[in-house]
Amino acid sequence: MIRISQVKLKPGHSQHRMEAAVRSILRLPKDAPVTVSIVRRSIDAREGIFYCYTVDVEVPDEDQIQTNNRVTKVTPVEYKFPVENIPDGPRPIVIGFGPAGIFAALVMAKQGMKPIVIEQGADMETRTQQVMDFWHTGNLNPMSNVQFGEGGAGAFSDGKLNTNTKDATGRNKFVLETLVEFGASPDILIDAMPHVGTDKLRQIVPQIRNLIEKLGGEIHFNEKMLQLSIENGYVTGVKTSKAYYETDAVVLAIGHSARDTYYTLYDQGVTMTAKPFACGLRIQHPQTQINKALYGQEKPEIVGPAPYKLTYNTPEGRGVYSFCMCPGGYVVNSSSESGRLCVNGMSYSQRDGENANSAIVVSVRPEDYEGDGPLAGIEFQRKMEQKAYEVAEGDIPTQTFGDYKQSKETKKLGQVNPAFRGTWKFANLRGILPGHLEKDIINAVTYFGSHRIKGFDRPDAILAGVEARTSSPVRIDRDSNGQAVNIKGLFPTGEGAGYAGGITSAAMDGIKAAEYVALARKGLDNEVIHD
Repeated sequence: MIRISQVKLKPGHSQHRMEAAVRSILRLPKDAPVTVSIVRRSIDAREGIFYCYTVDVEVPDEDQIQTNNRVTKVTPVEYKFPVENIPDGPRPIVIGFGPAGIFAALVMAKQGMKPIVIEQGADMETRTQQVMDFWHTGNLNPMSNVQFGEGGAGAFSDGKLNTNTKDATGRNKFVLETLVEFGASPDILIDAMPHVGTDKLRQIVPQIRNLIEKLGGEIHFNEKMLQLSIENGYVTGVKTSKAYYETDAVVLAIGHSARDTYYTLYDQGVTMTAKPFACGLRIQHPQTQINKALYGQEKPEIVGPAPYKLTYNTPEGRGVYSFCMCPGGYVVNSSSESGRLCVNGMSYSQRDGENANSAIVVSVRPEDYEGDGPLAGIEFQRKMEQKAYEVAEGDIPTQTFGDYKQSKETKKLGQVNPAFRGTWKFANLRGILPGHLEKDIINAVTYFGSHRIKGFDRPDAILAGVEARTSSPVRIDRDSNGQAVNIKGLFPTGEGAGYAGGITSAAMDGIKAAEYVALARKGLDNEVIHD
């Protein structure tokens, strides 16, 4: 297969135009037969708006094609489960039904292992009703909310699927193809920054659940893991709020917000380590402003609303960057603990809301946490979230950027209309984050406005906080066989275990966990599972 990069065409081009461009690059006759498949599509808006493609091409006499830095020869990879002839054994238990748990369960079910999934939150339909009620009334269900329930935290997000993880095994492609099979746009297979949208995810996930059940798996909602049974360094079972399950394999896909579960595992002796994460505030701008700055048009046709990705390094060496940018999206109350408040970003599949929003976050390290131990980062998060809750009495605390710089409570809005899911209130956000992080955010937003996106630092840009769930501040240590370093049969995976950062990477890590379970069933060390 021939792969060509940097094929640049105007949006709305024909297939004939694409084939003509490929023939020109390969120096083929105008009537030479070519079959073109798009691998990747990004947007280049430096001189007008163009699509920039990477394509795979089939041509006769492929060996005659001259390769160079744009033209290479590749062998496409399809995902194949790497372990064969898996012995029978107790049904594996999956704790959590977010992206990692969903794909761990799906792959194990396809291999005939009939997993049992334990999820403390509700099914998608019930959970959605609970979340909507919370956004309207403030009545929080700590067991089932934006963080917990079928689909995990990603179900109430933009549904971004971009990942920096390489895909030498085809796991990423398998995840995307599965989502398309159940209703996602085929565009996610080629877009450089793919997204599904919260509305589509809420439709897709229950269909995957139905397939798992059809293959012999079970999903138990509104059931919480209370503790593991461990004998002589091996998992032997799981005690939940409703039952006890004997097993020799527990896939721990708890998500980055399962704080009480971290404490339970720590008390049971599971080895874990504090890790860095990032925290900050959400910022909102009119989407037309972002479109104009990046695409030269306030309402670009075909390509849709413009996303951005911004980075800044402080003199002290900290990274400040935009996180989970949501074109045409909303800032949502994503709290999961009473008396504490955090926010996130969410977009629907059409991304047709009035505002763009992202979190502007600053990297923090374990030495920034108060206290020692692997769980110190959780308390660091909780302290910020408690302040965010108190300063606006449980509503989303909101302030313009101009007032934030001056540390004064906002009294009225400017020309930016807030786009929230959840009740909000004017408040002074200063004091929620440690002081040096506040300075870093102010400097970064000012830099972005002068060097990256004109007007990003406009005084009436809307801030809200606190964004503290960018990733887990804890890593559950695992060995080369995917098992907890001191407990055999326990397979930590996904964002909650500290090995992923987003829907796709968590799903891919869940697939790896399923592979590790199969390998353990055969009594083998890792010889076939690769990143």
